[in-house]
Amino acid sequence: MEPFPLPYSVEVALSARSHERVGGRRTDEAWLAEKWADAATRVLVLSGGRFPLGDDGRAVRWVAPDAAPEGQRLLLGEQDGVVHFAVLPPDFQAPDAWGMLRTAGPLLSREEAALVVQAQALAEWHRAHRFCARCGGALDVRAGGYVLRCTRCDRHHFPRTDPAVIMLVTDGERALLGRQPSWAPGRFSTLAGFVDPGESLEQAVVREVAEEAGVEIGEVSYFGNQPWPFPSSLMVGFFARATTTTITVDGDEIEDARWFTRDEVRRGAEDGSVVLPGGISISRSLIEAWYGGPLPGSW
Repeated sequence: MEPFPLPYSVEVALSARSHERVGGRRTDEAWLAEKWADAATRVLVLSGGRFPLGDDGRAVRWVAPDAAPEGQRLLLGEQDGVVHFAVLPPDFQAPDAWGMLRTAGPLLSREEAALVVQAQALAEWHRAHRFCARCGGALDVRAGGYVLRCTRCDRHHFPRTDPAVIMLVTDGERALLGRQPSWAPGRFSTLAGFVDPGESLEQAVVREVAEEAGVEIGEVSYFGNQPWPFPSSLMVGFFARATTTTITVDGDEIEDARWFTRDEVRRGAEDGSVVLPGGISISRSLIEAWYGGPLPGSW
């Protein structure tokens, strides 16, 4: 039986280290003020998951601090000696022409995409955490946007990341792909799911495949991971070896699942009958690592 592809044998989008997060500076109010006053500092305006793009749609339109609107400031880090922030303007409706990470992300450079991912994840955390989870008190923003302190009980809240597994299941010559009921016709992807409390990553792979497709799993092999700020996940990718091949979908999260040979995946991607995940997703990396090269088509 053929071996699984090696970890990171193809590039995994959004996973490359591209800037210094300068975490030690988050509590240095004098340094933060100095950098915000520096005209060389770059600021990303982010509202409702949207951000401004350049005319060609392939780069972020950064602004200087004095051109940024008022709003919550988030320290992103330092890239090539330049400090980058994001700002979240309140009560602001982003224009429809602004980009979103899901669609614009594949067009951005690796360096810019990493900054936008970080900003998006922090923005979603601030949007969802308006009050203290312990006592319901108001929250005060600290540490460059990375700490929320309750003004009533003094509890400190930190950004959370939810681990999820995403896996390409194979039976030797075929790969298992599934689709959700809400997806457009022909759209297929790898199976995925969140990790339960008290569960290992490998256990989650076995459980999720059994729950969603009724297929039993033996060997599980790590492939890679990527941040997925929709809203706050870390997607951990695996290959998994099926020990049974009969499919029984749950009918809830998965409405259809099928075994595909490499030739069927390629021909379906070419003629549009199989619509594969986009390049921003680790799902695409898993499929192309198994296939052995780039594939046409994406959503």
